[in-house]
Amino acid sequence: MAVLTWNRYGKSSVRLVKVRRTTEPHEIVDLTIDVALEGTFDKVYTDGDNSACLATDTMKNTVYAFARVEPIDHVESFAVKLAEYFCERPGVSTACIQAAEHPWTRLQPHAFVRSGDEEWTTTVTSNGDRVSIVSGLRGLVVLKTTDSAFSGFPRDQFTTLPETRDRILATSITSTWTYADGFSDFGKRDAIRSALLKTFADHKSESVQQTLYEMGQAALAACDGVRDIQLSLPNRHHLLVDLAPFGLDNPNEIFVATEQPFGLIEARITRQA
Repeated sequence: MAVLTWNRYGKSSVRLVKVRRTTEPHEIVDLTIDVALEGTFDKVYTDGDNSACLATDTMKNTVYAFARVEPIDHVESFAVKLAEYFCERPGVSTACIQAAEHPWTRLQPHAFVRSGDEEWTTTVTSNGDRVSIVSGLRGLVVLKTTDSAFSGFPRDQFTTLPETRDRILATSITSTWTYADGFSDFGKRDAIRSALLKTFADHKSESVQQTLYEMGQAALAACDGVRDIQLSLPNRHHLLVDLAPFGLDNPNEIFVATEQPFGLIEARITRQA
């Protein structure tokens, strides 16, 4: 005999673009939103009883209706209002709203360009009593041409990687941070991003791990409302090309950029009380 032990359902990849036409110049908000609900929905699965099943199409429409009346000054506050609303629906015990915000850069007063894959992210979870907010960013691609080393690591019969005191360091930053309960100054995310970028650029790195730790510390210092931050840094390897067969030297100038396989460095840095 088998039993249903957990379930969740919702609407994923709700695409929402809002143009703030009351501002001059216009402003644009571009979001992809996921709604997920948990609660007393067992019979929907086991008995085909849909009397407690809020349609996922209704969830989509709710997102659009809220977007019409809410300014969406910060995606976190918008997601909180959605989560609290869905948590009040019959049978719902937990509502989780995930959102990715796609930045646009202004070209002219009413023209924009979107470059790269960088996105702001947020996950808001409400159980009716407590709201948890985890925000972050992903797809922030960075590279520096010096001040990065990797040496002194163990060597064995399978080690072929040469030590280096000067290499390219490139990565695509994925980061999530947890806000303290009651925090609402979500505009501080720009300070967190700036701290991550400045530390990456300035830090004289002995390893990706060391740079990650320094970046995390700087992010916590930039916003006292953040309890912890988790960083994921894939090492986008740039390998020196051997030009000797062509009678040429290579004074650390010509590289091949590889995508796979890659090192993946991850850690969480937590503020101490």
